[in-house]
Amino acid sequence: MADQADVPVETQPSEASAHDVPLPQHLREAISRDWDPAPPMPHPATTGVAPHAARRRAALSALFPGRLIVVPAGVPKVRANDTDYPFRAGSSFTWLTGETVAEAVLVMTPTGSGHDSALYIREYAQAGEPAYFTGRVHGALWVGNVPSLADTGQVLGLRTRPLAELAGDLAGYRDDSAAVLTGFDPSVDALLPNREDAALAQALDELRLTKDEWELGRLRFACEATARGFADVVRELPRVVGRADVRGERWLEGTFWRRARLEGNEVGYTAIVGSGSHATTLHWWRNHGSIQPGSLLLTDMGVETDELYTADVTRTMPVDGKWSPAQLKVYRAVLEAQAAGIAEVKAGADFQAPHRAAMYVLADHLHSWGLLPVPADVSCSEDAERPGAGLHRMYTLHGTSHMLGIDVHDCALAREEVYREGTLGAGYVLTVEPGLYFQANDRSVPGELRGIGVRIEDDVAVTDAGAQNLSAMLPRDPDEVTAWMREVQDTPATP
Repeated sequence: MADQADVPVETQPSEASAHDVPLPQHLREAISRDWDPAPPMPHPATTGVAPHAARRRAALSALFPGRLIVVPAGVPKVRANDTDYPFRAGSSFTWLTGETVAEAVLVMTPTGSGHDSALYIREYAQAGEPAYFTGRVHGALWVGNVPSLADTGQVLGLRTRPLAELAGDLAGYRDDSAAVLTGFDPSVDALLPNREDAALAQALDELRLTKDEWELGRLRFACEATARGFADVVRELPRVVGRADVRGERWLEGTFWRRARLEGNEVGYTAIVGSGSHATTLHWWRNHGSIQPGSLLLTDMGVETDELYTADVTRTMPVDGKWSPAQLKVYRAVLEAQAAGIAEVKAGADFQAPHRAAMYVLADHLHSWGLLPVPADVSCSEDAERPGAGLHRMYTLHGTSHMLGIDVHDCALAREEVYREGTLGAGYVLTVEPGLYFQANDRSVPGELRGIGVRIEDDVAVTDAGAQNLSAMLPRDPDEVTAWMREVQDTPATP
């Protein structure tokens, strides 16, 4: 085990492991010679993001006149010892810049007319520097080169500065009241002790409620890639149905993950792949079950684009392509509820309108099936103290909608009066996802329904004319679902 004294002086502690092999002087000298420049790394940002990000910064500037604004990307989180989780930049940082790299910091300095923006980025050790060879975190030989400051600035339309100069540049603001998005980078938080973040975090989330055309385009692409991932999963179903010796849910989860990594950055959240009674667990993340013939498969998955916009789509399907009467009965009720919810999505409508419409349909079906002792208007009453109010929730479990965008549960820090208790505006994107879940051990449910879970979820953009279903390319009608399954399974897989 190497002693701390054996770690080369050119390497910061975070760059080294206790098990690094000591570097003799002759090797240090050798690794500093005979290098051509490292191969350049083009900036990966999507062409066209710069003007949209500039408008967002201008909107934020108008809310904090005369105040320094600092928004960090965040730092990697340790998984174990010297191994980190894959890094994902803070959502608001990427929304304001188009950048996704770790440790970067957006600084908006107040001026007489608003703010001047600068993006601070860490420069990696280059060929000829000892840390090029020794730096396991920021040495380009270890982790690959990064775009230059100049290339980053050109692509993103931002003035760029070396991260090493951040502390000196902010020193003059140390005693000022600064708006800082805290909790993402402790080293940045420490630079501004008079920081305040609650108003900034809230303002950012409320600004992000309205998606521009560029954002809607990325969400459409996320849904299209997600649809291809669902097709991949359906194509793999015959491999795992009836295999008690195989964790089929995980095989299918991995199948979708491959599509997400091929076409985007990652999955936008932990995929839910629930077969049989696992579909009745709302947040089923273990995905370790087998896929039994005759069961339903509930898949809740979304591709996250390289720009971090995510889809969030759920489909429920019979694993062997045939619905049982009980499965079809529940599925049609949920589909009708979803249609009622989507019909309520329009600019100026209450955010809760889709939920109320969907819940009324589900409650009405539950009452007609004899599971709900009161009619739908009683169970869906807004008077929570009314006898029988809310009883349908025993089988529905969750709300019908949440905002969607650069986060799967987007804009969570927005005020209640502009989100859950507010009205929908053109450019908002939300899910519509009613479900019915009959637990296998619920004695209030007849035997043929126990263990059946159905959710149908789509990503819906709000327009002045009504709803635009961004994920409508995936079928929902039960006959169309099974026809699509047959078609997909007869078609070879393609990257």
